[in-house]
Amino acid sequence: MLSEIDPFYAMEINRLAHRLKGRAVIHMEYGQPSTGAPKAALDVAHRVLDSDAMGYWESPTLQEALAAHYRRRYGLDVAPERFVLTCGASPALVLALTAFFSPGDRVVLARPGYVAYRNVLKALHLEPVEIACGPETRYQLAASHIAALDPAPQGVIVASPANPTGTIIPDADLKAIADVSRARGATVISDEIYHGLSYAGPAATMLAYDPGAFVIGSFSKYFSMVAWRLGWLLAPEDKAERARAFCGNMFLTAPSLSQHAGVAALDATEELEKHVDVYRTNRDLLLKALPRLGLSRIAPPDGAFYVYVDVGHLTDDSLAFCKELLEDTGVAIAPGIDFDPVEGHRFIRISFAVSTAETEEAIRRLEPWFRARAR
Repeated sequence: MLSEIDPFYAMEINRLAHRLKGRAVIHMEYGQPSTGAPKAALDVAHRVLDSDAMGYWESPTLQEALAAHYRRRYGLDVAPERFVLTCGASPALVLALTAFFSPGDRVVLARPGYVAYRNVLKALHLEPVEIACGPETRYQLAASHIAALDPAPQGVIVASPANPTGTIIPDADLKAIADVSRARGATVISDEIYHGLSYAGPAATMLAYDPGAFVIGSFSKYFSMVAWRLGWLLAPEDKAERARAFCGNMFLTAPSLSQHAGVAALDATEELEKHVDVYRTNRDLLLKALPRLGLSRIAPPDGAFYVYVDVGHLTDDSLAFCKELLEDTGVAIAPGIDFDPVEGHRFIRISFAVSTAETEEAIRRLEPWFRARAR
């Protein structure tokens, strides 16, 4: 039986943006850093290109560097062999779901949430159980949601900071989710690809509360290496070899060049923190500007680089709204229906991963457009 999944509508907005003629488009539809890979990573890549033919490979040096990264950032000792290197975070999600769940298993996730969670679950013949999450839980799953489900789910997906809202789950709430999931026999998959991008204190890792969780990480966001397609699945010690076997058969290995560069990127903290300063500035600019646009109902953007905005007073069709805004202003943003098929028709997501100059220009274009729309 073939699976039916929904499109990724932000990609449709992106295609329309690239067809616009005679206008400089500001791309705020994707969570794609405007900055490139750290200089040290680029320097390593140039050296490797000149000296190494490369091939299929899983870098033990990168695995060891990731283990050191977890010691520095979280104070956790993680065996290097638990890191299964993947072609970005998306294959890591597919890998965890394929290797450790069975068709028909029920997996809980927050709504709104990243579009691919729901669609990948469907594609793999798993059942997404979406829980409507609003301001009362900061648009995040809570332990009470999982405790109330009957029957108990087989899996739970959490993301902190989250896409599209940017909200971070407080440490105590993260622990409560881990405890109730363990008690109910549900395996936790924690998407932590936005770690490092926090504006209200650091985000905790689920691994601190649940050693049996699967943790997904990526070089795309904080490390600004989107096109390098490098990520990892941090698997429990007794499940790492099964995950590696599935990975080898399904995806072979992550790109060799990216693995070399990734080792250097992990040490580029000073440069990367300057990127975070740019995003913080952009966030502050938007948070000041949005009320002037008549947009005051937003999720608290604690981290990542998104603002999730309620535009229900202006539209009940967020996709058409985003298309019209793009055509009129040249600013591309994402429709809420990507992240919430029920309520998303009245929400939009704005990415502030662009430069500060682009953020300021976007605000200049949007202000008159929203004023006219309100009238």
